[in-house]
Amino acid sequence: MAKNYDVVCMGAGHNGLVAAAYLAKAGKQVLLLERKPFPGGGVVTRELNTPGYWHDEHSSVHIMIQANPMIQNDELGLLSRFGLKYNYNTPYAMIFEDQSTLIAYKDLDKTCEGIAKISARDAETYRAFAQKSMAMAPLMFAGMYVPPPPLGAFFAMLDQSDEGREILDAMQRSSLDMANQLFESDKVKMWLLRLISENLQAPDELGTGFGMYLMPGLMHAYGISQPEGGSGRLATALVRCIEHFGGEVRCNAEVSKVLVKNGRATGLELKDGEQLLARDGVIGAIHPHRLRAFIEGVEEKVLQRAERATLAPFSIMVSHYDLKENIKFRAGEEVGHAIMLEFMADRTLSEMLDSFDALTRGRISERVLGAGGDESINDPTRVPAGKGMFHGITFAPYNLEDGGPSRWDEIREQMGDRSMRHHQKFVSNLTSDNIVARSIVTPLDHARNMPNSMVGGDAHGVAPYFYQMGGHRPTPDLAQYTVPGLERFYLVGPFMHPGGGVFGAGRATAIRMFDDLKLDFDKVAGAKIT
Repeated sequence: MAKNYDVVCMGAGHNGLVAAAYLAKAGKQVLLLERKPFPGGGVVTRELNTPGYWHDEHSSVHIMIQANPMIQNDELGLLSRFGLKYNYNTPYAMIFEDQSTLIAYKDLDKTCEGIAKISARDAETYRAFAQKSMAMAPLMFAGMYVPPPPLGAFFAMLDQSDEGREILDAMQRSSLDMANQLFESDKVKMWLLRLISENLQAPDELGTGFGMYLMPGLMHAYGISQPEGGSGRLATALVRCIEHFGGEVRCNAEVSKVLVKNGRATGLELKDGEQLLARDGVIGAIHPHRLRAFIEGVEEKVLQRAERATLAPFSIMVSHYDLKENIKFRAGEEVGHAIMLEFMADRTLSEMLDSFDALTRGRISERVLGAGGDESINDPTRVPAGKGMFHGITFAPYNLEDGGPSRWDEIREQMGDRSMRHHQKFVSNLTSDNIVARSIVTPLDHARNMPNSMVGGDAHGVAPYFYQMGGHRPTPDLAQYTVPGLERFYLVGPFMHPGGGVFGAGRATAIRMFDDLKLDFDKVAGAKIT
């Protein structure tokens, strides 16, 4: 006999957990069904190689979530009650090929002092730009954690003020265009553009300029952080919150389809045939390219538009190293405290753009667009006492020019070695005598591990292009977290507004559900947890 709940959710990634936590706090009986043996989706920390070394399997840095009222106002008690603690250190740094550095501190004055050593003019330009970004932050972030307005209405609103028109202009430009207009030094441009590209977008792609406004405001107004103990501590805190309010997270439970009756979602069916019914609503972490596989009866035009949603032009390859000691940077100790640390082997802006061009054509540049760091420098709890770790990131195409995605299984270690050679230009002791173990995670692995959210290896769901943002993300049909013609079914995931990465975006899905259920979201969110 099928079991009944108020809400059932397919997937226990962090966005689904967020949505379910708000509903559980409202008194709803919620059940999350997770295909994997553990919850968290792309926000998990695991012993991947050697016991005692805790690696972030996918996301590591929590950027956009810092402005979310869920964190700012601790709406779910994650910080005060359920064990989440963020470490705020140096937000961002870049080491250049000559071992010089540019470091973004939360302190704007200190940041500008470093820029001035390269270009006094760029330091003053950056100061003014960052101050503008911080002043605009309330406008930019106000709509990020709630359901988006229709795109036309949003643009019309922006068009009513000078600040809004400036943001609207940036949304349609490339970040490269904006950097070239504002700054004179290649190093300063590369430092900023590489930061913006963390959203898996090339600097010269139109519609990427908004990030130039967004990131300085985030770094200097809110900070950038990692949870103490690893990225997965966010998921752990959310599970504790859900269970505190009587909800349940069931792992090793793979969903085969959404149950539909008379145009309304009524529950979920597992691979083994078990059915879990929902009185109030069903949440699904289902990528737009995968809707057809789980839901019957959706209008064909809706499915076709969903399947045309554009993926990011490249993905990432991750190298996880267990080390006998902390890594040592040739550029000195200070950069080791940066939460985001880029290694720039390209000597000029032109070379960096060539490396991005190679990615969009299915190739990895010999110079490699890489980043990395040792999380245990800021958080020793991640490794055994006295040991170290290295988390290396390499931008990489999912669809390889020679052999397509399947060739990743053949060249995994070869590409891992190429990335290691790149990292060794900046790290002196990433060597065999210090390495305990290593594992390489390819773009194909991401697609396999997260088949319903990281389609095509896109860790952010779908690309953050101008034409699929806000009220059009991932498509105009699906942007309100619902599927046309299907009542009481709600979408959640990185492919929804406001975007991929760790946003805590399930808050907006919850708001949409609260509206349909005639619940007062503000009252529930603001209620004290006892």
